[in-house]
Amino acid sequence: MTETAALRIGNRWEAGALGTYDVVNPARESGVGPAPEASVAQAQEAARAAREALPLWSSTSREERARLLRRVGEALEKRFDALLPLMIAETGCTEVVGRQLQIPVAIDRFRAYAGYALKSPEIPLPPQEMSATPLAPGSLVGALARRQPVGVVACITPYNFPIVSAAGKLGPALAMGNTVVLRPAPQDPLAVVELVRACEEAGLPPGVVNLITGSTPETGEALVESPDVDMVSFTGSSAVGRRIAEVGGRSLKRMLLELGGKGAAIVLEDADVENAVRMISSVWSFHSGQVCTAPTRAIVQRKIFEPVVEGLARLGGALQVGDPCDAKTIVGPVISDAQRARIEAHVDGARRQGAEVLIGGERPAHLERGFYASPTLIACGPDADVAQQEIFGPVIVAIPFDDEEEALAIANGTSFGLYDYVFTRDTTHAMQLSRRLQAGNVGINTTQRNHNTPFGGTKQSGVGRDCGEFGLHAYSELQSVVWPG
Repeated sequence: MTETAALRIGNRWEAGALGTYDVVNPARESGVGPAPEASVAQAQEAARAAREALPLWSSTSREERARLLRRVGEALEKRFDALLPLMIAETGCTEVVGRQLQIPVAIDRFRAYAGYALKSPEIPLPPQEMSATPLAPGSLVGALARRQPVGVVACITPYNFPIVSAAGKLGPALAMGNTVVLRPAPQDPLAVVELVRACEEAGLPPGVVNLITGSTPETGEALVESPDVDMVSFTGSSAVGRRIAEVGGRSLKRMLLELGGKGAAIVLEDADVENAVRMISSVWSFHSGQVCTAPTRAIVQRKIFEPVVEGLARLGGALQVGDPCDAKTIVGPVISDAQRARIEAHVDGARRQGAEVLIGGERPAHLERGFYASPTLIACGPDADVAQQEIFGPVIVAIPFDDEEEALAIANGTSFGLYDYVFTRDTTHAMQLSRRLQAGNVGINTTQRNHNTPFGGTKQSGVGRDCGEFGLHAYSELQSVVWPG
């Protein structure tokens, strides 16, 4: 087959049984290229191919898995110059985000899991003295815990960081000896096709990584329902995550669900205001707010509420919105017209509820084409819809508070619990507050990530943890082995 987008099922590339659909450039509203429209039957076939490949791959040595994962990273690196413009065209990310945080992070993840693949899956346990029972004579009983592959994993990835998310799932899944069916988001699957070609070029055996693409939910749901799939790893909205849990729960599949967020950034009166403003403004500057970990709620102590809000308004109003290929652009488009309409509906709803839109709230007047939304700052109460629901766009809400108990109540007062933040010069106090935040992750005076930490959410933000060595835990089953001493 020619080097066009295609499905990967077992040892072959093939066209979508239902034809193709167009991938749209969100900055220009023009076509990027056709993507295969897979059928439910093809999704089921991909799951069977992964099942057939499982015995060989799961018995492959750790050293060989590590070697192949390193080669995937190398193959991706060779594709960097071709992947970057494709990534920008598909996702609408700025060149800086694409060059620094899309492709390089994916490469780094494969390299990291090549190292993790070498770790022994066996955990020695201290022996236990056991008295004689009707079960067996008394003895000193030795034991170990062993991490085993879960089996076939359906990896369903989001549109904001398509190959980063795919690498974050493929890396630990393959390192542990699982096989995979990859199902990228419909909006931007073409770079993921290139990632799977890199896996083939690296020498991964047929069926170890399979690829299904499509514009509708049917193929994803078919994978979740498939008897050949043992685990579902999904990153995306809480609504879709609940549906996956419902469908997959019928067959008690393992679930790893990294879902939505409504990040609370508590700014205490002793905080470095300039730093807090700079960090919170990453909602606008980092992929147009299409990041689940973004600090979208600025919960600010009343004494410094005005300077923080003024700082955010001044900075947000100065950010250049426009073509992601322009080096001066800070805020690119959102992924689709539908997503922009959703953002605008949230802002209009905030106005109707009496919130004050301080900056933004409209489409940039200087851009005739593209799915652009202006950096928006809204002052509102903690119960406003715009302060409760994930918007996934360049929108920050600012909420004042008087004392810390009120701040914690506001921060914990949504259905989400993915990533929260505390800004204060007293880091000991920040650590104390972090224990009371109902979030899987807490940043203190920074929005920077540490990719070795366990990542995941509480409440409607998901189930399970991955990243770093914890990714091996997520994609393995524990087996206990005991013997007489």
